[in-house]
Amino acid sequence: MRDPRSRTRVAVTGLSILDPFGGDTNALMDRLLAGQSSVRPFDYGDAGLGGRTPAVFFDPIDFEARLGKALCRATDPFARLALLAADEAWAHAALPAPTSVDPRAGVNWGTGLGGINTFENGYRAFWKEGRQRLSPMSVVMGMNNAASAQLGIRYGLGGQAVTHSVACASAAIAIGDAYERIRDGHMDLMLAGGSDLPLALGVLRAWDAMHMLAPGDDENAHLACRPFHPERRGLVLAEGAACLVLESMDRARSRGAPILAELCGFGASNDANHVVRPQKHGQVRAIEKALADARLPHDAIGYVNAHGTATTEGDAIEIDALRSVFGTQRAARLPVSATKAAHGHAMGATGAIEAAITVMALQRRSLPPTAHLDVIDPACAGVDHIRDRAREVPGIVAALSNSFAFGGSNAVLAFSRADDD
Repeated sequence: MRDPRSRTRVAVTGLSILDPFGGDTNALMDRLLAGQSSVRPFDYGDAGLGGRTPAVFFDPIDFEARLGKALCRATDPFARLALLAADEAWAHAALPAPTSVDPRAGVNWGTGLGGINTFENGYRAFWKEGRQRLSPMSVVMGMNNAASAQLGIRYGLGGQAVTHSVACASAAIAIGDAYERIRDGHMDLMLAGGSDLPLALGVLRAWDAMHMLAPGDDENAHLACRPFHPERRGLVLAEGAACLVLESMDRARSRGAPILAELCGFGASNDANHVVRPQKHGQVRAIEKALADARLPHDAIGYVNAHGTATTEGDAIEIDALRSVFGTQRAARLPVSATKAAHGHAMGATGAIEAAITVMALQRRSLPPTAHLDVIDPACAGVDHIRDRAREVPGIVAALSNSFAFGGSNAVLAFSRADDD
């Protein structure tokens, strides 16, 4: 029996974030550090059913050129994004092409909506266009585990292929669970991340009905998402995908892999209180669990990538939770930013996007700002908000990435700088 006190260290050896403007992950990080927003006006729907809203979305991607016609015919765009993100992360990790099934390797993938676009197209074809026969691939394209299944096939990941669908915390929990599988000796390598394309007509209409989408005119669409600002008025939906390659530290070093950072802690909790109203005490539990699991003192944390969706209640509660965990004096010196102001909220994928940003911030020793945060809401005061431009932090040791979801699910990931960084 494994000694419960023994732990396998977990290295991040590869990562990717798909850039909505077609650049690579480093180009996207450069824009985030410069406080530049990817938000722009988005037209959706037809025949009077649609509208126009600020959003983050991909220009048309030639999936067939990158994945092949046969695979594209069998996959929803959310799975195609997962495959592209994983391909980039796998290459970044300098992993060889798989030649057989590896029972010590697996995939954990997060998605909030899965193949919603496949299902919406099917509903449209049936109810609006009157088709009586839909694609026989609709079920396997639309199912939420389609991405993890395709990734397992593509990379011979025979250990497990698990899908986490926990609203906005999906990808963070997928990464945290993958970390625990390696930490506890069950796996040697895990692909972990998330993908979502929530800009379907029905989804946008549903969010609009909740009055949670940030308004914005065409000229100022890039300013629509304003976490911690007194005039914040809601979130901006985004398409997105990101992937981390996690390996046991021994395996990574034995093959001479690049060690980007160490994933050293994970904390999860449930508010057990309300479906849409966040609770400070649940968030506090998740943060404290991540710090305890990482065996890091509070003073070691040099950055928090906040969940920060730009909702009135959510932003203030998250800052209150940080003040409770770190104490008034330490919190006042704790650098915090919400990068959703620039890359939007990609639902189940966002936890992976922000985890990758946190790793790159540690690598570069440069922290991205909360874009266009010129004034701080007094309800969100009490931490060291990073504003206007990137902040250089040569001595940074560790950082947290927060993800808090509808349903009251909270997930916090703790990363530390690689020893040889």
